[in-house]
Amino acid sequence: MDTNKTGLWRVITHGSLVKQILVGLVAGILLAWLWPSAAKNVGLLGHLFVSALKAVAPVLVWVLVMSSIANHRQGQKTSIKPILVLYILGTFFAALVAVIASFIFPSTLALAGSETEMNPPGNIAEVLSGLLNNVFTNPVDALINGNYIGILAWAIGLGIAFRHATDTTKTLLLDFSNGVTQLVRVIIRLAPLGIFGLVSSTIATTGFEALKGYFHVLAVLLGCMIIVALVVNPLIVYWKLKRNPYPLVFACLRESGVTAFFTRSSAANIPVNMAMCRRMNLHEDTYSVSIPLGAAINMAGAAVTITVLTLAAVYTKGIPVDIPTALLLSVVAAVCACGASGVAGGSLLLIPLACNMFGIPNDVAMQVVAVGVMIGVLQDSAETAVNSSTDVLFTAAVCLAEDEKLANSEAQFSHND
Repeated sequence: MDTNKTGLWRVITHGSLVKQILVGLVAGILLAWLWPSAAKNVGLLGHLFVSALKAVAPVLVWVLVMSSIANHRQGQKTSIKPILVLYILGTFFAALVAVIASFIFPSTLALAGSETEMNPPGNIAEVLSGLLNNVFTNPVDALINGNYIGILAWAIGLGIAFRHATDTTKTLLLDFSNGVTQLVRVIIRLAPLGIFGLVSSTIATTGFEALKGYFHVLAVLLGCMIIVALVVNPLIVYWKLKRNPYPLVFACLRESGVTAFFTRSSAANIPVNMAMCRRMNLHEDTYSVSIPLGAAINMAGAAVTITVLTLAAVYTKGIPVDIPTALLLSVVAAVCACGASGVAGGSLLLIPLACNMFGIPNDVAMQVVAVGVMIGVLQDSAETAVNSSTDVLFTAAVCLAEDEKLANSEAQFSHND
């Protein structure tokens, strides 16, 4: 009996997390279908799981980045610049894909009803101003409110300062970082229960009735995100690695994308991405910075959402769009996407900003935002899955490329000897 218990416990704590999540997913769907009233109550498990991730993620980013920089040794490579280049390229090409898809399959919306009460930025200057304000915020306030731009800024600043500290202080920071990481591992092992609660309560409460009237724009959105995930991102990774990118792409979608799909928060998925990078033996000096940075600025899915819904509003109002304007929209959407918050529905607040390009009134733009909220059950989930899985994908691509380059150099050096 004790042996059976020990075996079961080992399966739970050391078994395949992806398989356990899939079991939780299927169980959640069955519960919502067979017993909807109970499924709504089980939603507490999902709420607690997401709350735990959101609670630990700011502290994790703070201590990992600070410790990584403080303990950085001269000569270690972090490869942040090439990852940043991939983030920018991926976001821009995602917006471009959305423009092309919207030209081929134009969407129109039945806009009616009252405005949604939100407070969107008025122009790109306000987005950039907001980003700068987030950088220079109070560090305690940044941690409490999950302001990852501010957390990164303070963590980098303190990390640089602590590089001149004693070895004892650096060791303390490293131990603190390892302690928080261990706590995160425990929370991630609870993902199957969290997914079970999220799926069952969402299906039992919302269903898919609200999506019927907006199926076309939803299909365009999801189609663009599939193209980004399975065509654009693999091409970028192939350009970097010069070999078949799909094993890495599918691994990232399976291990990072599935969790992000249900948590609907790039910020909450930071611990999941960190754990995946660790399992892949990537450079901690790199991913401890690139993953939280990606959660803040790498928003390919958000660029798709902003572009498709903005052009849907444009077509609905009968405004003509030429190719130069569409290209400009791609740039604007990419910039706006970088200002999207790492929480559920963060990209929707930036749609009015893009609509301003075409002179669309704010009341109309806010109705488009309301449409985005209606289809958000799938749209925002798919968007977050693309955003978050791309963070770890591009980080892995650059780290693996650097490792291969180093291995080739060493082989060449040995051959010359």
